[in-house]
Amino acid sequence: MNPSQPFQLALTRFKDAFGGTPRLFRAPGRINIIGEHVDYAGGKVMPAAIDYACYVAAAPNQENALHVTTDLGTARIDLNQFERQGDWRDYVAGMAFALRDAGHVVTGHNLAIASDVPMGAGVSSSAALEVAVGLALTGGQVVGPLLALIAQAAENHYVGMACGIMDQYASACAVAGHALMLDCTSLEAKQVSLPQTVCFLVIDSGVKHRHTTGGYASRRADCETAAQLLGVSLLSEVHDEAALTGLSGNPRKRARHVVSEIARTTAAQQALEAQDLVGLGRLLNQSHKSLALDMEVSTPEVDRLTALAQATHGIYGARMMGGGFGGSIIALADPALAQMAMETIVTTYAGFLGRRPDAIVVRAAAGAGEVK
Repeated sequence: MNPSQPFQLALTRFKDAFGGTPRLFRAPGRINIIGEHVDYAGGKVMPAAIDYACYVAAAPNQENALHVTTDLGTARIDLNQFERQGDWRDYVAGMAFALRDAGHVVTGHNLAIASDVPMGAGVSSSAALEVAVGLALTGGQVVGPLLALIAQAAENHYVGMACGIMDQYASACAVAGHALMLDCTSLEAKQVSLPQTVCFLVIDSGVKHRHTTGGYASRRADCETAAQLLGVSLLSEVHDEAALTGLSGNPRKRARHVVSEIARTTAAQQALEAQDLVGLGRLLNQSHKSLALDMEVSTPEVDRLTALAQATHGIYGARMMGGGFGGSIIALADPALAQMAMETIVTTYAGFLGRRPDAIVVRAAAGAGEVK
């Protein structure tokens, strides 16, 4: 889908379903350049918003309900009581109830939603939906870190996904042409300029993930166990892998990934500031190895795709991206070679997968806001 299409589709869908003139809100998906499985451990991550987004056309109605139309279906969501449905409706309803939990008035709305953020590919289509809906239901009055925290609460408490803050924060707060160096403990963020000589490939492994089935939650539980055994509140308080010698089994492996990944994220910021893309690519490769061996969230397909990308001309480095168990990889690319590199990777991987995987070239885009 062309990035301009969901903009028009949301407006057309609203007019066809409800009539009248809505306001239009946008929230992007995100990549995470580096810093995986460390957000819930209080570490530093480096996401950036991408130029693919979710759009919500919205106008108040006279009911205590949300009337929603999307390409996934239509729904009437009663605002008197939350009822989990186990699908996209939970993200929309959860955002309404999380806003109320935070003390904001939420009234009935008509909503038309359209998005070109790939679903299930590790670029946070769910966070884009939550943030865009949150903007729409508050008329753009709740923004920035507060909006991100409420969107995270919606996913934690109403969807049932124990995610960290990174996805929602990147969608709500990013700046075009920049990555965010986000401290997930303090929520302090620094904008890090990205060189114009770099872009990113996002390539779907063809393995769809569902974190709520337990793999993600068990990794988080291992990290929490490790923190308890080490006598710290969060693993981000541990700065030296030597401190992990008293751990064993899964808690030790998970903690080793977290501690080393936080160090790699700090090094990545330094590499970007020095415009050292070779060094940054090397850090991405190291990150993937740690995610595969210590966090154990990769798959054979993802490992194959990552290795293929790492060996392709025009690619500085690559790793799996997202919570794991499928989804996409991210590759750091030279813009002049990005399309050729992507075609090489996709064509070769298609021979293994049996079909061409979805793949896009992305750049760092602006965070959420109203579309005027």
